[in-house]
Amino acid sequence: MSLKIYNTLTGKKEDFAPIKPGEVKIYTCGVTVYDYNHVGHGRSLIVFDMIRRYLRYLGYNVIFVRNFTDVDDKIINRAKNECLPFSVISDKFIKEYFDDAEKFRIEPADIEPRVTTHIPDIINFIQKLVDAGYAYEADGDVYFSVRKFKEYGKLSKRSIDELLAGARIEPGEKKKDPLDFALWKSAKAGEPYWESPWGKGRPGWHTECCAMIFKHLGETIDIHGGGLDLTFPHHENEIAQAEALTGKPFARYWIHNGLVTVNGQKMSKSLGNYITLKEIYSKYEPDILRLLVLSVHYRSPLDFSWDKMEETKKAYERLKNAIEEAEVLNKLPIEENFEGDLYNAIQKAQSGFYSAMSDDFNTPEALASLFGLVREMNILRDKAIKHGGISKKALESYKEAAKTLHDIGRDIFGLFDSLQPCVKQEEVKDKEKEETINEDLIQVLIEAREKARKDKQFAIADLIRDKLAEKGIILEDTPFGTKWKKA
Repeated sequence: MSLKIYNTLTGKKEDFAPIKPGEVKIYTCGVTVYDYNHVGHGRSLIVFDMIRRYLRYLGYNVIFVRNFTDVDDKIINRAKNECLPFSVISDKFIKEYFDDAEKFRIEPADIEPRVTTHIPDIINFIQKLVDAGYAYEADGDVYFSVRKFKEYGKLSKRSIDELLAGARIEPGEKKKDPLDFALWKSAKAGEPYWESPWGKGRPGWHTECCAMIFKHLGETIDIHGGGLDLTFPHHENEIAQAEALTGKPFARYWIHNGLVTVNGQKMSKSLGNYITLKEIYSKYEPDILRLLVLSVHYRSPLDFSWDKMEETKKAYERLKNAIEEAEVLNKLPIEENFEGDLYNAIQKAQSGFYSAMSDDFNTPEALASLFGLVREMNILRDKAIKHGGISKKALESYKEAAKTLHDIGRDIFGLFDSLQPCVKQEEVKDKEKEETINEDLIQVLIEAREKARKDKQFAIADLIRDKLAEKGIILEDTPFGTKWKKA
C-alpha cells in the first residue's frame, strides 16, 4: 500500500517517494520561545509526532529536525519588560517546551538547533545570497530581492501583483522594494547583536531555517512542515532564498496542519481564551488532547473547547477499558462450546487503519477502524459474561485484539504508554511508592466494604464507597468482584 501525502506546493495528493530510498529527512518550524506553549503549538507537535511515528512504522529511517527561534523581537521585548537578558527568557521557555513535550509524549527531535548557535552558518548563507546578486546591503541591513526570484508565490499561490497590493515599507526600513524582506537586521540600542560583514546585528526570521536545514539536512529535504499560518510569508520566503541559491527544489513535500480556534474564535489573550498546554494537563490526562487532535484530519481546522475534551475523555475511556477488559475475561471458566472470536474483526480493523493512515494520514478514519474493533470486543465480552464462560480461541482472540489496540495506540498515536501517565524519570520512584501505598489502602477498604455487604451492613458499605468517591476513586461491582479506577 503506497503512502499518499497532500503536498501544499502542488495542491494535490501525491505518492510519497523519498530522495534516498528508505530514508526520510523532515524539518518542522519550532516555537519562538518567549511565552508558554498553547494548544495551537500542541496540535502541530502532536501532528508531526504522529507523522514521524507512522513513517518509522512503515520502515523508513526518519531524520527529524525541529528548531528553536531563541532571538526575536518578542523575546527581546519581554526581556526588556522583565529587565533580564534575552537568553534568560529563551532558556526559560525552552525548558518549559521540553516539560510540555514530555508530558504529551512528543518524541524529541533528532536535532533541535537554536538560532543563536548557528549565527556563523546564517551569516555565511546570507553572504552567498549577496554574492549571487539575490540580496543587497542597505546601511547595515540586508534584504532579499523578491522580484529576482521568478517563482515567488508558488507555495501560497499568490501573484506578485496581489502581494504588492498589501506590501509597504515600514518606518526605518531601507529596502528598495516593498516586497523585499530582511535577511539581517542592524542592531538597535540595547538589543543583542553579533558581528557580521554588514556590521553589528542579528538574523531575520525567514533566513534562520534555511541555514539550519542546509547545515543539518542538506540543500533538498523530503518534507518541510509547520502550521498553515507559516505558508506565507515564512515558508514562501524560505523557498525563495534556498532555491535562488541552489537552483534545486528546497523540499519535495510541504505539509501544513490546520489552525486551532477556541469555541469558534481565534485564540488570544485579550479574549481570555488563550489555552496553554499546562492548563490542559492540569485538568486532563495528556492522552485526551492527543486523541482530540487525532480525531480531526490534520489539514482541517480544529475548534477546541472543554466540552470536546469531555467527549474525547469518554472516547478514550472506551479504548482504555476495552484493553483492560482482557483481565476480566481471563477470569472466566473455559467453555469450549462458546462460539465466536475476533480474528476477522482484528484483520478488518488493521486493514482499515493502515489504509486510512496511508491516505494522507487520515487519523479520523483510522480511529473509526479502531473503535469498530472496540465495538466487536464489547459484544464478545458481554456475550461471554452472559454465557458464564468463554472458549480458549475466543479468549486468545480478545487478548490479541487488546494488544492490537494498545500497540497501534502506543507506537503510532503516542497513546497509553502502557496505560500509565507520563512522568519525568526523577519522579518515577516517588510516584511508584505513593501509588503502592494508595493501592494497598484502597484494596483494604474494598475488602472492608465487601465484608460489610455480606454482613448486610449496607450503610457502612455505602459510606466506604462514598468516601472513596470523594477522593476520586470509583468502585465498579462486577460478576468477578469489585474493580476500581480513578475518576
